[in-house]
Amino acid sequence: MEARKVHNMDFQEDSSSGTTGNDLGQRYRHAGDLTGEPPTRPFAEISITVPWGHISGKWYGPQNVQPILGLHGWQDNAGTFDLLMPLLSPDVAFLSIDLPGHGLSSRLPDGCYYNSVDNLYVIRLIMKQYKWEKVSLVGHSMSSIICFVFAAVFPDKVDMIIGIDALKPHQRPYPSVIRTMETRLDEFLREDERNRSKNEPPSYTYDEIIERVYLGTFHSVNKEHCKHMMARNIQKSEKYPDKYFFCRDRRLKFYNYAIGSQELCVEMAHRIKCPYMFIKATQSSYFEDKKYYDEVLAVLLKKPNFEYVEANGSHHVHMNSPEAIIEPVNSFIQRFGPAAAAAERQKAKEAKESKL
Repeated sequence: MEARKVHNMDFQEDSSSGTTGNDLGQRYRHAGDLTGEPPTRPFAEISITVPWGHISGKWYGPQNVQPILGLHGWQDNAGTFDLLMPLLSPDVAFLSIDLPGHGLSSRLPDGCYYNSVDNLYVIRLIMKQYKWEKVSLVGHSMSSIICFVFAAVFPDKVDMIIGIDALKPHQRPYPSVIRTMETRLDEFLREDERNRSKNEPPSYTYDEIIERVYLGTFHSVNKEHCKHMMARNIQKSEKYPDKYFFCRDRRLKFYNYAIGSQELCVEMAHRIKCPYMFIKATQSSYFEDKKYYDEVLAVLLKKPNFEYVEANGSHHVHMNSPEAIIEPVNSFIQRFGPAAAAAERQKAKEAKESKL
């Protein structure tokens, strides 16, 4: 396993892309590195080697058992689960990672385009590094969709998934999709050139950057919780000592999120076999015409191991109101998480051997 644990701020400079903002010695792991408060739950900062650099993450709980793999939303980072972690059972291991270009993880090399489906490859790389035969996934927003797709593409490699507030790849009118492809590619080219310029991005005071995070989530994250999402995405300015700048990869704003047609989504739903919990925030939108959501949900509701939960809250309900979802989450993990799945596999193995 080529994963190395990193404690405190003992980072090495990431030279995979050479862009401003990748000097990890100047970065923050959690909100307390800025405010002086302790982390919401003790964790070990880890780094997993990948071909273009590394994937960073926060490992909570015991390190001698397989963790649940936690995946964040678009332009968020591993801090997305900071407020949920203290409510998990203490014997549950949880690895919350930064996806490529987010948080403390390496950016893709200059000239490379971000595609949401590439995150399936990231999951498979992590599984290979840790020698996991199967994986348990918790995903929010963009990553809830990634979990859905991964469980459909690799139905025999998933023990369980919990998705939060985005069920499936979203459908858009085809003319809109084409226009979006055109504009996103042009904008991506511009940001790729900016990255190579090595110029420091615009910087802001602490209060200003909190406000930008708050507005950037369309008020979905309560302002007092924005620090948890902000910490791993910013760096102190070298020009202005009292200011910070965003150092996540600016190309992420224009990544390719298209995965496929509604017919493909329905087929994916049919293929999912693992225990699956989906949590819908009642104060959040469906991000597409609801008829597409309803069609896929209807397929999933027919499965005996699918559980649907509605929770009062915004798109980031797991941050603003973690207590609203923790009871069903803990129950689901206790029944289907890595420990339960490993015990079930061992039981099946012993039963098979007893018949030989």
